[in-house]
Amino acid sequence: MPNATVPDATVRFSVGILGTGWVGASVAMSVLHAGFAGELLLSDLRAELAEGEAMDLAHGAAFYPAATVRAAPFDELLATNALVIAAGRGGKPGESRLDLLRDNARVMRDVGARLRDYRGLVVVVTNPVDVLTYVVAESSGLPVERVIGTGTMLDSARLRQAIGEALHVAPHSVHAHVVGEHGDSEVVLWSSAWVGGRPLRQWPGWTREREAPMAEQVRRAAYEIIRRKGATNHAIGLVTAALLRSSARGERRVQTVSRVQRGALGLHDVALSLPTIVDTGGAVEVVAPELAPEERAALERSADVLRDAIRSIA
Repeated sequence: MPNATVPDATVRFSVGILGTGWVGASVAMSVLHAGFAGELLLSDLRAELAEGEAMDLAHGAAFYPAATVRAAPFDELLATNALVIAAGRGGKPGESRLDLLRDNARVMRDVGARLRDYRGLVVVVTNPVDVLTYVVAESSGLPVERVIGTGTMLDSARLRQAIGEALHVAPHSVHAHVVGEHGDSEVVLWSSAWVGGRPLRQWPGWTREREAPMAEQVRRAAYEIIRRKGATNHAIGLVTAALLRSSARGERRVQTVSRVQRGALGLHDVALSLPTIVDTGGAVEVVAPELAPEERAALERSADVLRDAIRSIA
């Protein structure tokens, strides 16, 4: 396979999306409306599906910032600045994200092997996203900061929305993180949650009795959506576009993305989410948060869950 040449990001930022099912299509729509990409390439094993989505999106060009959209074979995605992996099957009602693992791990190993010479940013969206981020990083051999999973960005957004609704403030004014696995062992960092410059636990009327039910609400959100409509897609599309925009513009935003950890909080050889600075080089710097003792113990348990999952497919 010839080496790919990445276009000058200052001239025309190009995004490729592998997999154009519900999630891939929502990512595509969100990327176009975000306005940072001048070119969007869609690829799928079902070539006609990718072609249909590209045609449909292109017909709306009068209503989003200037960009070209077209279907393309996988090899053309290797010349993009960023490649989103949304391939694989989605979750079924009652199925955990880790239940998806064996089927989607095979897909990710094949994709990763084809990315060895890729020079852009890889964003993994397919679930279980943490284990598959690890699989793609390992099989591609790319630097770990350039293989990013969307991780708990969506969980953190759900938490901010829930807190904002409870306190009658905008989610933008809530600063709170979910870390660890994007899944059942995720950890809400209540001790460091702030609203409008005030610690959440000092907010008038807030009690710790609200925390466990709200954490469960956030943890169960995807299952409830899948039970009702069969998939989650719109919010993760917005999350992925926001992550790509942070990288494309070099904004150095702190995002709770998943990447293979290399020592932060003593964590090694596992991909999970921690607050991380994202810029043009990817997830370049993990910002280790201060954790209450019970949060630290829960994060270690989450890491163990993910390590067990990684070992199960070794």
